[in-house]
Amino acid sequence: MSAFDPVSLDDPLANARQEVAESLRRRRPNFSLPQPFYNDARFFALDMQEIFEKEWLFAGMTCEIPAKGNFMTLEVGDNPVILVRGSDGAVHGFHNVCRHRGSRLCVKEKGKVAKLVCPYHQWTYELDGRLLFAGSDMGEHFDLAAYGLKPIHVKSAGGYLFISLADEPPAIDDFLVTLEHYLEPYDMANVKVAVESSIVEQANWKLVIENNRECYHCNGAHPELLNSLQEFDDTDDPRATPTYKALVARKQADWDTQQVPWQLKRFGKRNRLTRTPLLDGTVSMTMDGKPACQMLMGRLESPDMGSLRILHLPNSWNHFMGDHAVVFRVMPLGPQQTLVTTKWLVHKEAVEGVDYHPEQMRHVWDATNDQDRRLAEENQRGINSKAYEPGPYSATYEFGVIDFIDWYSERLQENLGQSAPQLQMVQG
Repeated sequence: MSAFDPVSLDDPLANARQEVAESLRRRRPNFSLPQPFYNDARFFALDMQEIFEKEWLFAGMTCEIPAKGNFMTLEVGDNPVILVRGSDGAVHGFHNVCRHRGSRLCVKEKGKVAKLVCPYHQWTYELDGRLLFAGSDMGEHFDLAAYGLKPIHVKSAGGYLFISLADEPPAIDDFLVTLEHYLEPYDMANVKVAVESSIVEQANWKLVIENNRECYHCNGAHPELLNSLQEFDDTDDPRATPTYKALVARKQADWDTQQVPWQLKRFGKRNRLTRTPLLDGTVSMTMDGKPACQMLMGRLESPDMGSLRILHLPNSWNHFMGDHAVVFRVMPLGPQQTLVTTKWLVHKEAVEGVDYHPEQMRHVWDATNDQDRRLAEENQRGINSKAYEPGPYSATYEFGVIDFIDWYSERLQENLGQSAPQLQMVQG
């Protein structure tokens, strides 16, 4: 096929699509992925197109844009997006791209505006995306209504904001209803971000998620975290001990008394919620196991709420305790580079320096994030070697990783299948 073939120009990743589809078809179950899935720029481009541009992504918290005109931005690969609170109180999502010449509209991560004004030529948009002003030089017949901002899908539940860049996103409403129910005790309309951090890991995004989905490595890597964390998070875990199961039964009775949900809920392999105790005698993910914030969240009456663990693939895991919550967002930056953002949430009336001290609150997860960064980066360096070949996962210790890789493979194959007509054109 000529380098100037128009079909090749239409889909420069056509060959990579075929390679990925064939590799996934032939992959060995319960083994790690072949090397290109972790370091090939073409495979990464397909991850962005077929996963991050088509699935629901965790973007941020509703408390970060609480009032009219508050906005936040993020980058989904090459796609800058903006979320803004409108005059009607609803959160609107748009591609952060001016309809004039394509400049980014909002260049800050967060802020507050009366209108959305492009810094390049001052085209001005209403908070609902309508173009209001394009200057006097566009001609008297210029149609403002034809140049509103391009929307993206936004859904909110339990204080979370999810976005999708797909034309037709996958179903998510069942999970969102459950998420709302499980976070009702926390009164998410009345929380705030107490502290936030971002780190860049020199590793493929899938290695970051794989590392999170198992605690096989915890004993050798996370001394701070294991001051409070149980290595298993539900009694279905094949490693769960009788002592742990007895503790779970006791705590679940306490949570039932407080009408706080705890049951394990799964939505395929994409979403998972469960409340599980921390180590007996500890109530929070701090160095001493004591509360990091003296003001409890929502209607909770006890700090001893264990951890409500929430998983959302492809880019978030979370821990909700009685006194504070820790939420994580993963965004790929390149084939071997990933941005991990951590946010610590507290009751919005909690006073820094009085009710909580940021250094104490963040100490455990700052240490853990750095340890996980080093683990993922060393994993990446080894995978880059010509000696690497897919290795077996432990069904006992790494079942969460198996679930993630299965979910990823299934979604990638399905989304690639939606591009089958293009593949047939190339083959023809």
